[in-house]
Amino acid sequence: MGVFDDILKANAEYARSFDFAGFDGIARAGVAIVTCMDSRIDPLAMLGLKPGDAKILRNPGGRVDDLTLDALVISVHMLQVNRIMVVPHTRCAVASNSEAVLRERLDASAGQDTSWLTLPVTDGQDAALAADVQRVRAHPLIGARAEVGGFLYNVDSGLLTRKV
Repeated sequence: MGVFDDILKANAEYARSFDFAGFDGIARAGVAIVTCMDSRIDPLAMLGLKPGDAKILRNPGGRVDDLTLDALVISVHMLQVNRIMVVPHTRCAVASNSEAVLRERLDASAGQDTSWLTLPVTDGQDAALAADVQRVRAHPLIGARAEVGGFLYNVDSGLLTRKV
């Protein structure tokens, strides 16, 4: 049995009722969500959306890095996004640990020096969220084309709180 057999079996079941053939890929609800890769977050469900409604961009910490900004520009100009949500979450490893702690854990797991890797740690989650939202708002190709908001998702209650 292959290590991906369970996943392929589940995919075959999913494909039996698949109905997105020919879908154009635009964001039907006009939403782009930048959030963390944490598996406790189900971006569509937490917002009452369904597949096809939003563009979802995920990375450690839900930070707005250069690649995320590029994706947001494409989303705004080509995929009908007019609302951007930046959504980090409570109890996030990259927001609640220092770079030294994360680096030590990563080095131990990898069995080698990982100092060359970028870790998206922050000294303060609220300040980082405000900076990320401002970065999106200030982008010359996004600016007034989309409303941008910063929110915090609580992984223990499922609630979203507007921060910025």
